[in-house]
Amino acid sequence: MSETEQATPQLPVILTMRERADVIDRILAERLDTVIPQIMREEGVDLWLMMSREYFEEPVVASMLDAKSMAARRRTILIFFDPGEGQPIERLTVSRYGLAGLFEPSWNPEEQPDQWQAVADIIAARDPAKIAINYSDATVFGDGMTYSQFVAMNEKLTPQYRDRIVSGETLSVRWLETRIPSEMGIYPTIVRTAHAIIAEAFSNKVITPGITTAADVQWWYRERLAKLCLTPWFHPSIGIQREGAEGILRGDTVIEHGDLLWTDFGITYLRLNTDTQHLAYVLKPGESEVPAGLAAGLANSNRVQDILTANFEVGRSGNVAMLKSRAEAIAEGLDPSIYTHPIGTHGHGAGPAIGFWDNQEYDPRGAGTIRANTAWSIELTTYAKVPEWGGQRVDFRTEEDAYFDGETVRYIDGRQTQITMIAAE
Repeated sequence: MSETEQATPQLPVILTMRERADVIDRILAERLDTVIPQIMREEGVDLWLMMSREYFEEPVVASMLDAKSMAARRRTILIFFDPGEGQPIERLTVSRYGLAGLFEPSWNPEEQPDQWQAVADIIAARDPAKIAINYSDATVFGDGMTYSQFVAMNEKLTPQYRDRIVSGETLSVRWLETRIPSEMGIYPTIVRTAHAIIAEAFSNKVITPGITTAADVQWWYRERLAKLCLTPWFHPSIGIQREGAEGILRGDTVIEHGDLLWTDFGITYLRLNTDTQHLAYVLKPGESEVPAGLAAGLANSNRVQDILTANFEVGRSGNVAMLKSRAEAIAEGLDPSIYTHPIGTHGHGAGPAIGFWDNQEYDPRGAGTIRANTAWSIELTTYAKVPEWGGQRVDFRTEEDAYFDGETVRYIDGRQTQITMIAAE
């Protein structure tokens, strides 16, 4: 990881599909071996049951499929059981098909045709005190058990085991949000890949002032990713702020000299996600640097980043981190909006939100606590009047991926501290 972001990073070598599968399966096996025992024991759950149906995979099960399993097969049921006394966690799959040796196949349809009865028999044989299944009003990441499947399961359980069912919401969030050292070993390369593509987009290779439109750059991103066999997790954004123009211009607006460009871009690679917002300035003929007022605007946003990352604390809620940071920034005379979110297995990942662009007050989605070994998109903006633009109020959006180890927030591949310059040509 690096605190300094390169201005024109080189694109790292992109792995072949076979190489990617090897990395994904190695890391998945390590996560199952380490994260599952930790979170189940810390949360006091001795059996965790999840299910998915083909093409309707819940988020947790989807993250546990090996690299060659594109979807759950028919109905795939996964069970984790902790026998206690430091013994290894059992990993069972109650389905017709195994999962690359990561789960032990535990159902013979010829002996027991009823899949849910097979589950009930496994539970009865182990007599767990708590049976976690994924249902939640608070988060989609912990709400994977559908009503029809819950009813089918419940019909096969005896009353004593029905009474032991608890929500797997916290287990789901912790599984998805936790980053292990092996993941953090590859994450800088993934973020560097995204940074390199953004640097290419914000260059004369892609942008010709007076000709190229915002939409042209958006679709260039999509074509570039397709050629690299990479996947965006959202359609890239390009916006234009222009002296004398209100708001952010988009779509078929032609990029002109003197424009401040903004991009929001994210990829999924090796089952990890990036989310980046950068700024670029299109030099006017004869200009050699970004106007001082625009440079100062990005510096303001960097300052709010510093305030926010200093307020990360294990056990602190996302709401408290946002409200405290916002108050400190305002006290310094800044005009911030903070909307930071977890990232990792998903782009808008599991864990507490730290503000929303449309809600800078308390939000139930920010009530959860910040934990160690988690990754974040430090996403925010500040507003400032730019003297060179006649005092026009400009939006200085920024977003950089970072890692919180429990003590310190570090950027995974640095952060933008200088607005990218695009030559006038």
